[in-house]
Parts: sequence; structure tokens; C-alpha cells
Amino acid sequence: MHMEEEKFYHIFNRGNNRENIFKEEENYYYFLRQYEKYMLKFIDTYTYCLMPNHFHFLIQIKEAGKTSKVSKTFEVSQRLTPVEKAFRDFFISYAKSINKKYQRTGSLFQYKFKRKEINDEKYLKNLVIYIHQNPVKAELCRFPHEWKFSSYNALISDSATKLKRKEVIDWFGDKENFIYCHKSAVELEEDF
Repeated sequence: MHMEEEKFYHIFNRGNNRENIFKEEENYYYFLRQYEKYMLKFIDTYTYCLMPNHFHFLIQIKEAGKTSKVSKTFEVSQRLTPVEKAFRDFFISYAKSINKKYQRTGSLFQYKFKRKEINDEKYLKNLVIYIHQNPVKAELCRFPHEWKFSSYNALISDSATKLKRKEVIDWFGDKENFIYCHKSAVELEEDF
């Protein structure tokens, strides 16, 4: 299944054998820099969360006319769309740097990243909350705003961001409801 223009996808993957893919804080920042370098010309990013051994992104594939020039190397790999090739190159780039830095060999990620097409607005909103709740459910923090490596704080701030902040907030009506829905999800979890 190829990824199609203008469709939303939940992208996720984890470390091979559930190994941590982020071993120290700088790894998270490097991963995001590489993501920006390889991916932003092909996709719009709505939310993300980086966890010690896995990650989640909610993205939308840009229209072909809105992407910058595609590398000529795409012709060599005709089975991959430009965005799929960009993901492959991004993951390879990150894995190579981790392998070099930590003197490790072999695959860092599970073989293929997972992607799930999103067709339903209710599911889309629930996915935003689910992605931001990951560190809470893993007991790495009590509330989404306490986790540095997710899009939550960028979405509620007024600072410059490459995220599609306005669109995400609009899905929830406004910033206050966005925060309320995330807070309610935490409180529901605490009741169990």
C-alpha cells in the first residue's frame, strides 16, 4: 500500500527487539533534525511523540505540486514513492549515526515502519490525544506537558513551529478545549 497525496497517516515504529532508539537526550533532538531535513518537503506534521523505544507521528502527505524537487535517485527505486524513499533515507541516516556513536551493529528499527491511513475525524482527534498520552501511559510523566519530546507544548504555545498548529487546535474548537480533552484523558486513566 503506497502512501497517497493529501491523506492523513499515523506513522509509528519501534526499536528492533524493543531496544531503545533514543539513548540520551541529544538523540531525540538529532532525530527531529533529521526528520525535518528528510521529511518536511514531502509531508505536513500535525503531532508527534518520541518515546525511549518507539515514536509516533500524525502526518499528511503533501500534494506533489507543493513538494520541492524530488531527488533523481527515486528513479532507481521505482517501488517506493518519493515520501516512502524519504522515510527510508531518514531512518537509515538516524540508524547509521546511532550505530556509529554507540559502536553497535545491525538494525536499529523493526524492518518496516508502520502506517495507518486515517479517514475519520473522530479517530483523528482521538489519535492526537493518544499520541500525546504515550509518555503518561508509560509512567514517564504525569501530564502530556511534562514530556519534552512530543508536539503537545508546541501546539499550545505561541512560539514558531513547523507543526500544523492551527489545524490541530481547530479540530478541538480552540486551545482551551484541546487542553481540556488531554486533561480529561489523563483523569480518566487515573480512575482505573
